[in-house]
Amino acid sequence: MKATLASFAKHWVTNRKSQNAVAWTPSRIRIELLAGLTVALALVPEAVAFAFVADVHPLVGLYAAFIVGLVTALFGGRPGMISGATGALAVVMVSLVAEHGVQYLFAAVILMGLMQLAAGLFRLGKFIRLVPHSVMLGFVNGLAIVIFLAQLSQFQTPGPVEQGGGAWLTGQPLYLMLGLTALTMAVIWVMPRLTNAVPAPLAGILVTAAIVIVFGLDAPRVGDLASIEGGLPPFGIPDVPFTLETLLIIFPYALIFALIGLIESLLTLNLVGEITGKRGGASQECAAQGAANLITGFFGGMGGCAMIGQSMINVKSGGRTRLAATAAAVLLLCFILFASDLIEQIPLAALTGVMFMVVVGTFAWRSLMIARKIPLTDAFVILLVTAVTVMFDLAIAVVVGVIVSALAYAWSNATRIHVVSHDSVSLPGAKVYEINGPLFFASTDRFAELFDIESDPDAVIVDFLRSRVVDQSALQAIEDLAARYEAAGKTLRLRHLSRDCHKLLTKAGQLMIDSSDDPDYEIAVDYDVRTGVFG
Repeated sequence: MKATLASFAKHWVTNRKSQNAVAWTPSRIRIELLAGLTVALALVPEAVAFAFVADVHPLVGLYAAFIVGLVTALFGGRPGMISGATGALAVVMVSLVAEHGVQYLFAAVILMGLMQLAAGLFRLGKFIRLVPHSVMLGFVNGLAIVIFLAQLSQFQTPGPVEQGGGAWLTGQPLYLMLGLTALTMAVIWVMPRLTNAVPAPLAGILVTAAIVIVFGLDAPRVGDLASIEGGLPPFGIPDVPFTLETLLIIFPYALIFALIGLIESLLTLNLVGEITGKRGGASQECAAQGAANLITGFFGGMGGCAMIGQSMINVKSGGRTRLAATAAAVLLLCFILFASDLIEQIPLAALTGVMFMVVVGTFAWRSLMIARKIPLTDAFVILLVTAVTVMFDLAIAVVVGVIVSALAYAWSNATRIHVVSHDSVSLPGAKVYEINGPLFFASTDRFAELFDIESDPDAVIVDFLRSRVVDQSALQAIEDLAARYEAAGKTLRLRHLSRDCHKLLTKAGQLMIDSSDDPDYEIAVDYDVRTGVFG
């Protein structure tokens, strides 16, 4: 454990030094602070909305956005990322809150943080590399659609359904909402062509808010969702029994929270990395998310993870360092403490317009253009992950995408194995089978069909120079082949087995023994399976 902590600390320090290599000019500081302000304004309605989804008080979502956002801003694996309360977690939290209450949610968030912290300390973030690019494309497309669909609620009447809420706006309210949203999007689109002095999303919010406030337009505002006024997050230990029964209740939820949070955070980390040209930091991000959620649970927050929408707002606004994300978290707390009345006057149409532009910038439009040029399997995975993300959630979508991609890869490699046979030059009268392609669980049946045992001569050599023996199923296939030749009274030799293959065969304890003939096993000599002798 000490070695793990020391390794992680060294990695974190090295990563921090490389990420802090920024020229801190007044212009850079201004851009970072304005980007943080833009993100903070966009965080307010999102946090409140996700708190409603989880059936908790709006301040529970806002506190989570502040604490998770601040901790990950300071210690996360990728400057530029924004974290906070998210819908992916909120939809899972609602059942725990409904059945056991909000205190059990806080306990589950603490356990979630411990799990994520352990994932970071043991460097498990590296396994995100197993996610194929086709799954990444499906992820961003699905998430873009989810963000778009979430904004449609702003075009409905507020309040519970039984009180007439949830109905689509009509007439003048609808036209006003559409007009203000379109205005915000137009400002965001035009602003970069005029000046970069102010981030385009912030300009869109300010212009639309000014028009609504000055002309007294009757448009829905942030305050219509809920009041965001509050104090500092209070510290407290979750009021739950410290028993095994409580652990059994919160553990399944905490595990799901941890997996969803890590998957969404690591995929967002990769996406931000592609835009900013940065790599690495996956395990550091896991640890930062864990620490953030661990702290959040003790301060009455609902937990959270990386937010792709707000991360895109930050990056598009010029945020490239930890200052922007830190400013966003601090400003969010300032809104709660000192400026709730002012922030509550911001029209929802302005924030909706910002998120619509995020949708346009997030969706991988090129995936539509390359669909006919890439393998059919990859195109199917993109569509599948997109659909599952929209219909269910991100974690399920990514797992499904990885499984389908893995199965497709296994099937493709299973059909690649074939053999080229010829007479041996070094051993007159013997027949050589040159195996081409990987030998593993999916190709063992095909491997067994490649040999003509009855017609083969008494000496047969199987050459693995162009093949790899991958798993135990492959070992069993070789063993079965040797048994068939032995039953036919014929000699079978194995040639050109790699070092890792020798290790596998040695572990099997039946076919291979260690030999001093070739200590490095770069290329192994012949091995007679009947006599157990290399020659």
